[in-house]
Amino acid sequence: MRELIPMPRSYFIRVRCPKCGNEQITFSHASRIVRCGVCEEILARPRGGRAEILAPQMERLGVRT
Repeated sequence: MRELIPMPRSYFIRVRCPKCGNEQITFSHASRIVRCGVCEEILARPRGGRAEILAPQMERLGVRT
């Protein structure tokens, strides 16, 4: 049986910059390039739907199981 209101497939991710170690939160379906707030390293690139995450993922936030 289909859900009346389906759960969203998007979520937020805590990532760590590989260059300086700064942690920040980004969206799984980011529509713009996400850069580190400290050193400007690219952490995620848009790919038409789900973003390509280039930094190590620390934690997924807001995902229900």
